[in-house]
Amino acid sequence: MPVTTPIRQIQLQPGSVVIIPNISWQEFEQILEELGEKRSTRIAYSKETLEIMSPLPQHERAIVVISDLVKTLLRKQQRPWESLRSTTFKRQGIAGIEPDDCFYIQNYRAIIGKDKIDLARDPPPDLAIESDLTSKTETDAYTAIKVPELWIYGAGKLVINLLQNDEYVESIASPTFPDLPITDIIPRMVERAREIGMYQVLLEFEAWLDASLRCE
Repeated sequence: MPVTTPIRQIQLQPGSVVIIPNISWQEFEQILEELGEKRSTRIAYSKETLEIMSPLPQHERAIVVISDLVKTLLRKQQRPWESLRSTTFKRQGIAGIEPDDCFYIQNYRAIIGKDKIDLARDPPPDLAIESDLTSKTETDAYTAIKVPELWIYGAGKLVINLLQNDEYVESIASPTFPDLPITDIIPRMVERAREIGMYQVLLEFEAWLDASLRCE
C-alpha cells in the first residue's frame, strides 16, 4: 500500500514523537525523500515501525556539550576522528537511524571525504551518542546497524552500551576511553555547562584532562 500521509504537513512540537507502524522499506525510503535533508527532526526505522522525533532544546544542548567533550578527549590523546552528526545510516531493507552524533575513530580513514555512507561496504560508526533515548525502535535500529558502542545520556546520567552477540549490554567503562571515568566525568561536565557555559566548561575539562595525564 503506497504512503498517503502528507509527511511534510506534520507539525511536531519540540519533544514530541510520531510513530507510524506497518511501514515497508520502500515506504520508508519514500518518506525519507519527502522529508528531505534540511530538517530539525530525527528518524528511526526498525521492524517496519517508523519514528519521527523533534528534539527539545536541552536535548540538543546536551549533545553539543558531550560531542565537544569527546572531540577534546580525542584531540588531547592525539587520535584522529571523523564526526558525522545526524547522518542517515541504513541497513538495506532492515533498519535506519539518525544519531544525535557519532564518531568514526578506529575506522576514520574509511569515511574521509565521503558525503554518504553505504553500510554494504562502509563500516558503521565506532561510537554513537544519543540524548534521552527511550525508544525500542531506536535501540533495535542501532543493533541492526551494528554500532559497537552506544552512549545514552538522560536524567543527568550517561549509560554506556556495548554490542555483544547482537544485543546491547550496559558497561561501566568505555572501550574507546578505557582509562577514564566516562560515566562520571561526562554528566558532571554537562551539568557544569548549564552553570558556567560551554566555553568555560571546555576549559575546565581540558584542565582536568591535563591533570589526569600528569598523574599517569
